[in-house]
Amino acid sequence: MIVPMKKISIVVMDKTRDASLAKLRDLGLLHIESHPVTSNSLSKQLDRKAKAETALGLLRSYKIAETDSKASVSDLVTEVLGMDNEKKTLQEQLTFLGKEESRVEKWGNFNPTDLKELAKQGLSLIPYELPYKAYESLDKEQRFIILFRDKVKVYGVALDHEIAGETPFALPEKSLSEMRRAIKNIQTTLSDIEKHFATLAAHKKSIEDELKTLAQNIEFETAKASMDSLSVSTGASSDIGISWLIGFAPKDDVGVLKRAAAENGWALAIADPSEEDAVPTLLKNNKLTSLIYPLTDFLEVVPGYREIDISGWFLLFFCIFFGMIFGDAGYGVILGIITLIGIAKTSAKGVPAALKMLGLLTLSNIAWGVITCTWFGIDTAKLPEVLQSISLPVLSSVESAKGVAQKAIVDQNLQIFCFSLALLQLGIAHIKGFFRNIMSLKLFAELGSLAMLIGMFNLVLFLVVSNSYRQIPLLPASLYLLGGGFFLTFVFAGYEGNLGQSILYSFRNIISVVLGITNVFSDIMSYIRLWAVGLAGASISSTVNTMAGPLLGNFLIFMGIILLVFGHGLNVILNVLSVLVHGVRLNTLEFSGHLGLTWSGFVYKPFGKTVKI
Repeated sequence: MIVPMKKISIVVMDKTRDASLAKLRDLGLLHIESHPVTSNSLSKQLDRKAKAETALGLLRSYKIAETDSKASVSDLVTEVLGMDNEKKTLQEQLTFLGKEESRVEKWGNFNPTDLKELAKQGLSLIPYELPYKAYESLDKEQRFIILFRDKVKVYGVALDHEIAGETPFALPEKSLSEMRRAIKNIQTTLSDIEKHFATLAAHKKSIEDELKTLAQNIEFETAKASMDSLSVSTGASSDIGISWLIGFAPKDDVGVLKRAAAENGWALAIADPSEEDAVPTLLKNNKLTSLIYPLTDFLEVVPGYREIDISGWFLLFFCIFFGMIFGDAGYGVILGIITLIGIAKTSAKGVPAALKMLGLLTLSNIAWGVITCTWFGIDTAKLPEVLQSISLPVLSSVESAKGVAQKAIVDQNLQIFCFSLALLQLGIAHIKGFFRNIMSLKLFAELGSLAMLIGMFNLVLFLVVSNSYRQIPLLPASLYLLGGGFFLTFVFAGYEGNLGQSILYSFRNIISVVLGITNVFSDIMSYIRLWAVGLAGASISSTVNTMAGPLLGNFLIFMGIILLVFGHGLNVILNVLSVLVHGVRLNTLEFSGHLGLTWSGFVYKPFGKTVKI
């Protein structure tokens, strides 16, 4: 559920501002209302943080045992950044000298200053690299000494003056031997820098600790800069300065803030957030429902404060979608082993929620694989009898293997199951909407949407699934449901206390209202992806087994094992991506769309408890 919040305004004396902020930080309850702020102190802290992060990033690639260091972090960061600048400069020089070496090496080891001295004494030797065509077209009076040739060009020097229309060869600043000595020296210096970087990398922990301190300082300075100030005249010789801060805190924690205000002499104002306030979202659920948080945190999706929390439904249907998309009990067993190893390694410090969620998803995967008798894509005829017998016949690949007709029936059953999931999940959305609007005529719009959903479900089965379904006389009823549902939605969808305004709203948005019917059809059809993606994964598994099978019975068994590991490993990776794309989509798009959930919220981050590196 979404925790109710209160809007908190705190007024303090300017002289106690820093001490008051420190106390608020210790409490760790107030989410400070955010707006762009700046100050000299904040800018300095941000600059130090940026430099420390850059230095730490440069040292992280060096794998060396870290040590506790009492050296000045400021000096360490300065040294690392200085060495990095020197390294970049040397690398640029090395690149330039490398290009110059390649450009000049055909001319051999000559000193360019000698040519310049000869020119001063009246003998101009101007080097050229001439294509054969240009050489052959030289003026007969042009004096040109050929030094050497290759398949493309003629290399030589023109005497006395430049060749018209041709660009002379640019003389290098150094001779070839000097370039090579410089390259070698730079390479030696770069090697020394790398060694010194490796030495400094032993002090990474010092920089990490400094970053934690800087993050706390930045949060403090940001809060300080967020405070507005005012000078209040008392009629005496000097005015009194006051500062105030606005934020949000959970309703149940307001008492703690009241006690702190009384103890520290703060003026405290508590109010309900207005519609215009951007209120942070704090979710509070039981331990089971909270298992979905690692996924929503990874996706960075949060319901708005005035929206509804669907964490429990999200977890339930995501588990079902995960099992159907992976769809292989063998993969589930492997994931289960990995999960158990992870739990064993982390049990002493506390098992991460992500591992617990993976364990739940693994159970779903194994359950679906057992129901459909899918084990590493192995032909069901080769599976033990016990695995075949515990599968569910209407969905099992054991039935599919009996013939084309049986396979068609099983596929049909799977499609009906997918569409039924759509009806269930989207129906839950409108049932929740009905109770959410129980005191408003808008509940009739939710009833209309539910009627359209049921009618469209029957229509989808009639059109898509099979001819046998068409024998059931539900089509007229489906059309009545669609028509009646559309009427209720048209009349009541925009209801906000005035029925006439609601109807006018629908007329103004007639195109989107009409398209709502097709959206219901597409949303139900979208669930067929669960069957299609699961089928694709099963096909990949079967193909890998078919390719590797002949190799396992002879001297190429090693190659067969590699193919099996690679093929099934790739399939697992593709399944993970499919879950993130399709399993998440059905919850955050189709289901959320019918709930009116936009995921427009942002996380409650109380001052003092949200500092992260």
